[in-house]
Amino acid sequence: MGQIIKGKPVADKLTENVIKEVEMLKNEGMYPKLKIIRVGENAEDLAYEKGALNRMNKCGIDCQVIQLPKEINQEDFLCQIKKANDDPDCHGILVFRPLPHQIDEEVVKHFINPKKDIDCFSQLNVAKVVDGDCTGFPPATPSAVMEILKYYQVDVAGKHAVVIGRSMVVGKPVSMLLLNENATVTICHSKTKGLKEICKQGDILIAAVGRAKMVDINYLKEGAVVIDVGINVDDQGNLCGDVDFDSCLSKVSMITPVPQGVGAVTTSVLAKHVVKACKKLSTNGH
Repeated sequence: MGQIIKGKPVADKLTENVIKEVEMLKNEGMYPKLKIIRVGENAEDLAYEKGALNRMNKCGIDCQVIQLPKEINQEDFLCQIKKANDDPDCHGILVFRPLPHQIDEEVVKHFINPKKDIDCFSQLNVAKVVDGDCTGFPPATPSAVMEILKYYQVDVAGKHAVVIGRSMVVGKPVSMLLLNENATVTICHSKTKGLKEICKQGDILIAAVGRAKMVDINYLKEGAVVIDVGINVDDQGNLCGDVDFDSCLSKVSMITPVPQGVGAVTTSVLAKHVVKACKKLSTNGH
């Protein structure tokens, strides 16, 4: 029976460290602040926002939500980004995506200040992830995957990590982060031939494909470490991951559940990034 590795202890440890850093910054007259920019009332955005607000509050980080109407035009939206870019009291900017069709994300990602872009929207931060440059901000969810592996002492160096999914949200960046830690990485996707056989070679399997319970016991190497990034709803209306948790538990050495897995760590990563941005901006100017 594999060990169920939950996100909460990881999140708690990160939060503990952030609280200490925030106290130190405040003693030096620096007050870290996050601006969340949300367009419309998407239920997923609202749930994530609630979690982020709770986490920032716990860490002593000031947080302001800029709520914008769903029909906002691009010019007005960019005006809000510019305000956040130019605000010396704001250290982190979090834009909820996807944005409505009338707003061109290609334009926005070049407009947001990379020094305040705590969730890797800017092309500069994407490039830094690929380059292994630690001065940038990797996306929160892939970072949460790495924090979980680190906390549970999974040494990825020299291991074969198989990633299912190639999105810019999880698949590609988590592959780069694993590569930067000296793992050997195989990226799979919907067009991959012999997917099960490839997955069976993975010492570490990261599932980020967005299909409920797709990965079953036949995809796994004996004793694999499985990190499930998927958030889906099953036929019974229950929240589940991309991995068929119950069938895989007997074959893995470690596995994250859904819920209470990776998702529990992402807001702590955001808090950590706000502190990092605050330190850098206070040293170098915004």
